[in-house]
Amino acid sequence: MDILALNCGSSSVKYQLFDWDKKVVVAKGMVERVVIGDSFILHEVPGRETYREDSDCPDHKTAVDLILRTLTSPNHGVLKDIKQIAAVGHRVVHGGEKFTKSVLIDDEVLAAVTEVQHLAPLHNPPNIAGIEGAMAVLPGVPQIAIFDTAFHQTMPEHAYLYPLPYEWYEKYGVRRYGFHGTSHLYVSKRIAAILGKPANQCNVITMHIGNGVSHCAIKNGVSVDTSMGLTPLEGAMMGTRCGDIDPAIPAFMMQKENLSAKEIDSILNKKSGVIGITGRFTDRRDVIENANGGDRLCSLALDIEAYRLKKYIGTYMAVVGRLDAVVFTAGVGEMGAPIRERAIAGLEHLGIILDKERNASAMTRKRETLITTDDSPVKVYVIPTDEELVFTEDVAAILDGSYTDHMNFTYSFSRPDFVRK
Repeated sequence: MDILALNCGSSSVKYQLFDWDKKVVVAKGMVERVVIGDSFILHEVPGRETYREDSDCPDHKTAVDLILRTLTSPNHGVLKDIKQIAAVGHRVVHGGEKFTKSVLIDDEVLAAVTEVQHLAPLHNPPNIAGIEGAMAVLPGVPQIAIFDTAFHQTMPEHAYLYPLPYEWYEKYGVRRYGFHGTSHLYVSKRIAAILGKPANQCNVITMHIGNGVSHCAIKNGVSVDTSMGLTPLEGAMMGTRCGDIDPAIPAFMMQKENLSAKEIDSILNKKSGVIGITGRFTDRRDVIENANGGDRLCSLALDIEAYRLKKYIGTYMAVVGRLDAVVFTAGVGEMGAPIRERAIAGLEHLGIILDKERNASAMTRKRETLITTDDSPVKVYVIPTDEELVFTEDVAAILDGSYTDHMNFTYSFSRPDFVRK
């Protein structure tokens, strides 16, 4: 049984084809510049050179069609017929309050996702376009939605409500939702397996750090708080997003610079964070390299980011109580050793004792690595995330009827004997 996972962005479609019987990734890739012109696909098959084809994709349906055509190509494909695809799993960024788990998509589900697209205007519309495109190209094939927000629907009311007029929540759904749910789910299950404890007995802080950044306080295996809010703008400092700031700043700067609401929103989302401080970079590798070369603003950006990471660790330790572990994941979390070191250095009084050599060696996206000392009361691990595997397992379980929800379903990666392939 082959399962296709699709992650549709505004101008790209990422995909992964997984052979469920053999438990291996058969192919993966991305169609870039969808809608905007000069589109192309990058197609990767284990053991082969990456294949690129330029092909115009004016919409997401055309992009999905290109992916299927490439997967079944006599020269570059891995399937004899698209009928081998048993189901498609779709990443959906925002499910509002309605969805607490992955679901089989029907007209009612699609309508509900459309209804909350105002909460994620940059994400849900392309997600919906990808779903509709896949339905058109693969009629009759089950389509499953996997929601970024679902993992965080266990947050208590006092954690997800803002101290704003309550009618804003009642009328418009203004509350904390959180994102990167599949990543926080994956690494929280993995750390429980590594520690040899049931997930429902683990208290963990998970730190997903890429261009987008979010943290999660996990108590007894479930999300009780997370750093992103109504939108992905709140929380940690990110590549281009500001994260937590004084809420009066936007109105202040709109007056000073005569900016519109759209312009200030663009600045906070696209011109702030790391690029806002450095003026040049979002890629932390560039920031680290230039900081080491004496660039003051790059060094300052690293200090600001690490300081804010440290504050979230302390905050979430207060939330979860007895803490078992902290987990760093995603591109920067997995590869940014200097950022990790700055974030957790000096936390010995909280039971976190960094091993600098272990941390420096944890610079791969393939290995789960302990970066604290053996006698550190709180363990800190670097664990490569695998959101696509969450998609795939949810899809397979929904198809065979074994899926319940993310809290009670037993994922393969939650087992101690799990081996990454």
